[in-house]
Amino acid sequence: MESGYTAHARWIKRSVKSLKGMERRLAAIVCADVAGYSRMMGADEAGTHATFKAHRSAIHPIILNHGGRVVKNTGDGFLLEFPSVVGATEAAIAMQALMAERNHHLPQNRAMHFRLGIHMGDVMADEDELFGDDVNIAVRLESVAAPGGMAVSDKAYTEASRYLSVPLVDAGNYRFKNIKDPVHVWTWMPSGTEPRGEDRSRAPDLPAPYRTAIVGVLPFANLNDTTDEYFADGLTEDLIHALSLHSFYRVLSRSSTFPFKGKALSARLIAREIDATYLIQGSVRRSGSKIRVTAELIAPENGEQLWTGRYDRDMGDLFALQDEITTSLSAAIAPEIYRAEASAPARSSDLTAWDRFLRGLSHYYRETKTDFETSIELFKEAIALDPTLSIAHAYLATIMVQGVHYGWLKSTRDLWSTAVNLAESSVRLDPRSSFAYSILAYLHAMQGRHDAAHEAIERAIELNPYDMGARGVQGICKLIAGEHREAIELLSMAVQRGNSDPRYQWAGSNAFAHYLMGQYDASLSWAREALYLNPNHLQVLAIRAAALAQSGRTEEARRACATLLSNYPDLTVERHLRNFHWKKPADVTHYRDGLLKAGVPFNKAFAESFPRGAKDS
Repeated sequence: MESGYTAHARWIKRSVKSLKGMERRLAAIVCADVAGYSRMMGADEAGTHATFKAHRSAIHPIILNHGGRVVKNTGDGFLLEFPSVVGATEAAIAMQALMAERNHHLPQNRAMHFRLGIHMGDVMADEDELFGDDVNIAVRLESVAAPGGMAVSDKAYTEASRYLSVPLVDAGNYRFKNIKDPVHVWTWMPSGTEPRGEDRSRAPDLPAPYRTAIVGVLPFANLNDTTDEYFADGLTEDLIHALSLHSFYRVLSRSSTFPFKGKALSARLIAREIDATYLIQGSVRRSGSKIRVTAELIAPENGEQLWTGRYDRDMGDLFALQDEITTSLSAAIAPEIYRAEASAPARSSDLTAWDRFLRGLSHYYRETKTDFETSIELFKEAIALDPTLSIAHAYLATIMVQGVHYGWLKSTRDLWSTAVNLAESSVRLDPRSSFAYSILAYLHAMQGRHDAAHEAIERAIELNPYDMGARGVQGICKLIAGEHREAIELLSMAVQRGNSDPRYQWAGSNAFAHYLMGQYDASLSWAREALYLNPNHLQVLAIRAAALAQSGRTEEARRACATLLSNYPDLTVERHLRNFHWKKPADVTHYRDGLLKAGVPFNKAFAESFPRGAKDS
C-alpha cells in the first residue's frame, strides 16, 4: 500500500513532467471555417464533405510553403500555426486567391467560401495542440471575416503591413465574448470572390461586429425507434437554419453540435466545449398518428431554463409538419434570446455602443412610459457612439412609432420623418435584416405609401420566411390597404406563433381589422387584451369606444369615450384621423362614424363648446 507522502511525491513528479512538456512560444495563428457549411451539408452531405476535403488538400502545399502547420482539422475548418505573421498573412491571401479560382469553376450552390482570422501572440503548446487567449482571439476574428476574405488583428497587421502587397481596410474595434479588451480589426477581401449571381446581403453568415450571443442547437433526441431518427435530425437542422437568419446573434453550424448527439454530457460542459452562450435542446416522440416535440432554451453557465415549449401535432405531410414546428420554434425562441441578452449585466463600466443598446433594450422590455423614454435616450447614445449599429436604428424607429400609438409621444411630421430615416439607415447598414425591412414597410404603410410598403415587406419575408414579426407586419399592410380578411389571417398567424415580442402589438391591430370587417364583438375582445398590457393605449381606447358605439352599446360607448378623453383631453376626431392613411376612404369613414357616435368631438372648436364636467365625466 503506497503511503500518502509517496503518492503526493509521485503526483508532483508527474505534474513537473507535464509542465516540462508545455512550451510557450510566439506564433501567428490562422483560424478558418466555411461560410454556410451547415446548409450545404443539409443539401448534400457526402458531396459537401468530399468538396471540402478536396479544397483542403489543394491549399495544404500553400500552408507548408509558408512555413505553417495544421494544428487541428475541424468539421468545417482548420487551425494553423506559423512562425511568422508575414508568412501567415501571405499564406491566407494565397489560399483565398486559390479558393476564388476554384470556386469560379463550380456551380453556385457548391462554391465554398472560407473565412480566415489571423492573430499573433504568446501561445502554449502541448503535444501539438495550442492553447491561450491569443488562440481564442484568432477564432473570434474568423467570425468577423467576410466569406472569401480575412480579418486581421491590429497587432498582426502592425507587424505584417509593410510587407504586404494588398491593402487592408480598417474595420474598427470589435468586442468579443470572453475577451476582456476590444480588438482593433483590419479586413481584406479579394476582388471577384463575391458569390456569383447572388445577393450577398442574403447570406446569413455575414459578420456583425457586435454579435455577442452564440447559440448552439443540440441534436433533438429521438425517443422512438431509429426509423424516426431522420425527423429529429431534420428538425434540428431546419431550426439551425431558421435561427441563423437573425442577425442579432450567431448560430453554430451543424458540425459544431452534432458530434454531441447521444452523448450524456452536461449542458455546461458542452457549452464550454463549443463556446455557446445559449443552448437549445429538445426531443421528438411519436405515438400512433400523433407526434410530440418538446424544446427548451437554457443558459448553460447557471443552468437556468429561459423558455420551454411543447408542440403536439397529427402526423401528415412530414415535411409540412417539420416546417410548421420549425417556424413555431424559431418564432418563440428568437425573442427569448433578445430578452435574455437585454437582461444581462453590462460588460464594463465604460459602456460601448452595444452595451448602451442592450441597456436600452432592457428598459424597452419593461413597457412603461418612463422606461420608453430611457430606452430612446440609450438608443440615441448607441447610435451617436456607433452610427453603423443597424439594429439600434431599427429599434429607435420602432419605439418612436409605438410611443405615438400609445399616446406617449406627440405625432409630428418631424417624428415620422426621423423614424423613416432611421428605418432606411437600418436597411442600408444591414441589408439582410428582416426586422429592418419590416419596420420600413410598416412606416411606409402608415404614411400611405402602399406600393413601397408591399415591396419592403416582401423583401423581409424573403430574407427570413420564419420571421412571424414580418408576417404580422404584412397583415398590417393588408389592413391599411383594405384587404381585411387577409390581414386577420396573417395577424392571427403572428399571434399564434410569435406572441412574446414587444416590438409587435398584434392585439391592437387585430382590434382594428375586426372593426373594419364589422365584427365588433371580436374587435372588443382584442381591444380588451391589448389594454391588459397598456391600459392607456390611445389607439386601442379609441377603437374600443368606436366598436361599442357601432354595436349599439351606447352607455358603454359613452363611458369608454370619457375614459379616452380623460387620458387625452386634446383628442379630436379630426386630429386623430390625420395619422390614418388607409387606402380605402370607406374605411376611414367607417372609423370616423364610430368615434363620432361614441362622443369624441370632431374638432377643437366643437370640443370647447362642451361643458367641462360633461367632457370629463
